[in-house]
Amino acid sequence: MSSVVVVGSYGVGLTVALDRVPAAGETVVGHAFSAGPGGKGSNQAIAAARLGASVELVSAVGSDEHGRQARELWAAESVGHEGVRILDGTTMVGVILVDATGENRIAIVPGVLDEMTPRDLGDFQRLLSEADALLVSLEIPVDVAFAALRAGRDAGVITILNPAPAPDGPLPDEMLGLVDHLTPNRTEALRLAQLPEQTDPDEVVRAECFNGIGTVVLTLGEEGVLLRTSSGLVRIPAPHVEAVDSTGAGDTFNGAYASQLAMGVSTVDAARFAVAAASLSVSRAEVVPSLPRLAEVTSLMEGSPAR
Repeated sequence: MSSVVVVGSYGVGLTVALDRVPAAGETVVGHAFSAGPGGKGSNQAIAAARLGASVELVSAVGSDEHGRQARELWAAESVGHEGVRILDGTTMVGVILVDATGENRIAIVPGVLDEMTPRDLGDFQRLLSEADALLVSLEIPVDVAFAALRAGRDAGVITILNPAPAPDGPLPDEMLGLVDHLTPNRTEALRLAQLPEQTDPDEVVRAECFNGIGTVVLTLGEEGVLLRTSSGLVRIPAPHVEAVDSTGAGDTFNGAYASQLAMGVSTVDAARFAVAAASLSVSRAEVVPSLPRLAEVTSLMEGSPAR
């Protein structure tokens, strides 16, 4: 079985479904509410586990009820979590507004994740010694993500950075130099590269700041993904689905992509699989319930070839 180490966040998502998001100073009445587990790291770890990988999660949760529920969730989903630190304070909480088109707006209170330091990586080298791939996201302090990627490079595993949420400024060049696969969405890539909004995706993935990265995987929602590899550009369309809730689609993509790379699948085939998984996820409400199983993704993949 392939093995993936995921370094990232756990949080509780409070989701409100409404016809449209409110304007400044406006109150809009929603028609549904739910509360459930989330956080990019946890979502990605569960996605990878459901798709056949052996997964270890490294994160931090609070010494509260949300933290206890997190550990129960990971046990139920077969996600290893000995690398999760329990810190005094509150677990991360996110508030998610989902409009009638399935688009979402998210606000986050990080809680104890803001207190996480590289020391909280714990016995990280031992986890990496048994891993094929490392997946890191940025709902944790950048210095923790940086340290994790450095350790991954030293261990010789495949390193994947999902730069979400993207910082206000560019990441350190030294940090990007530790990344084998970068998986931003369009907004994140533009922010990292300091490019204007109208920049063509082909130009975005060729931005100078990404030159030291082997593969850039630009996720484009319903348009699929654009890959920049050493051999050139590859476009992979997304299967058509009726969108219900896009929350967690990026996490599904990253967990699926990491699980496939860890199995030794080619970059293009891994991305094609991950696009199918993400497409399935947007056809369902909420995050963890929307994360697909391996058989579901396999059956959807027909009809979504790379071009």
